[in-house]
Order: sequence, then structure tokens, then C-alpha cells
Amino acid sequence: MAYSTIEIHTERGVAVLWLNRPEVRNAFNEIMIAELTAAFGELDADASVRAVVLAGRGKVFCAGADLNWMKRMGEMDFEENRKDAIAFGAMLKALHALKKPTIARVHGAAFAGGMGLIAACDMAAASTETEFAVSEVRLGLTPATISPYVIAAMGERAARRYFLTAERFSAAEAYRIGFVQEIAQPDELDGMVNAILGEIVQGAPGAHAVTKDLIRAVAQRPLTSELLGDMAVRIATARASEEGKEGVRSFLEKRAPNWLKAAKQAARSKKKK
Repeated sequence: MAYSTIEIHTERGVAVLWLNRPEVRNAFNEIMIAELTAAFGELDADASVRAVVLAGRGKVFCAGADLNWMKRMGEMDFEENRKDAIAFGAMLKALHALKKPTIARVHGAAFAGGMGLIAACDMAAASTETEFAVSEVRLGLTPATISPYVIAAMGERAARRYFLTAERFSAAEAYRIGFVQEIAQPDELDGMVNAILGEIVQGAPGAHAVTKDLIRAVAQRPLTSELLGDMAVRIATARASEEGKEGVRSFLEKRAPNWLKAAKQAARSKKKK
């Protein structure tokens, strides 16, 4: 599919999805939201993609909402705004629900909706010069659509401060509160992301998918007998799967599992072409 606001480059099983509106600091509009939703579905269905990196062209990762889009929203009635918000929420949910591991590669700035994109990813690495802000209250708005993801990523206490003050905070602070897992100098950011990817691709694709589902099932749930029974079923299913059996066999036989062999063969075949 051809896109006008994003780019996707895939190599060695890793898809890098670039927000590509640098002239407006990668700000959202309805076109980008629709294209991101479609792209996440496309990447989820592509068996050759092992991991997805979300990044931004130009000087910043994402500055939030496009000003022209915001102007149009201000002229909409309640029902039109509700439908628009549902579309934005569906895009974030599609990113959060991806079966493949996702990494946000953050630089420059991440404000408002850009914070939602980062939080909907599984993990994030930011350059040390990045500024963050949940800026909605300064516009008389509320960060409702992004809140489930951002609160889960930074915690309720930090959310109370940064949602209510709307102040900008640094990459070091984002790291301190757990909103990003790694920070690096700007010229070392790609190396940091690649190091994380190197760890990710050691895992099995099927195991990644069911483990992401496991995290969603367990997070915030009390330790009940129902939960323990659910966990027993999940691990038994994994152990009985072909991927699980191969993983244990390869470990005991001190060899690489077949999913790593397949990835290397695919990479060699691509080089020959």
C-alpha cells in the first residue's frame, strides 16, 4: 500500500515505520491516523516481520496534533469529535495490540499524541536531548485517548504531575519514571535500538505473540485462583507447541533454534537477490 504521511522500510525481519511529515514536526492529522492504522494491520499480518520500530523523520519524533486538524476539530460538533477520537483511539489500540515486539525510537520532542504513540509501544529508547510533555490541559483539553497507555507506562503518580502541570520534562526524567527504558546520546540512539533488536530476534515469533498477550492478561489483575489456572493453561499450551518443543530441544542440544536458522537463511537469500 502506498502511503503519503509515513514510510516503511523492512530489512532482516525488522520494519522501521517512519512518521514522515517533518515539515509539521510529524504532527497528526486524520490522514496520518488512517495510514498508521492500516500500516499496523499490514505489519501484523506480515510473517516476515519480527519486530517494528516506530521513528520520526526530521528534527522531532512527534509534536502532537496538526494545527490545521485541531482547527477543524474546533469547528466540529460533539458527534463529529467523538468519531474522530474513536479513530485516533483505534490507531493506538492497533499499535498496542501488534503481535510483534515494538520499539519507539524517540528524538527531539514528543508531545501530547506523540506521548501516546510511545506508550502504546512495548518499549522506548530516547536521545538525551528529547523533551516530553502531556500538554492538553494548557489547551483546555484532556489527554483522554492516550491516558490508558501513558498512565500504564509512567505510573499514576507521575501521570498526576505531568497531566496536570503540562510541563515539559527531559529524557532523563522520562527514564527515571520509567516512561522510556533507555536513553542515549543522539549519535548513539540507533546503536541502542539495534542492540535491543539484537536481543529481540533471539526469541521465537510465536512466543513473542503469546507473551504479549500474557502481559495484557496479567497486568493489573489480582492473584486469584482463576488467574493461576489461566497461567497454567498458557504455559502448558506453550510447552506442547512445536515452537516450545523446538526451543527446549535446541537448548538441550546446544544449538540454535530453527527460527534463528530460518532468519539467517532468509537474510542470505535476500543478499543473493
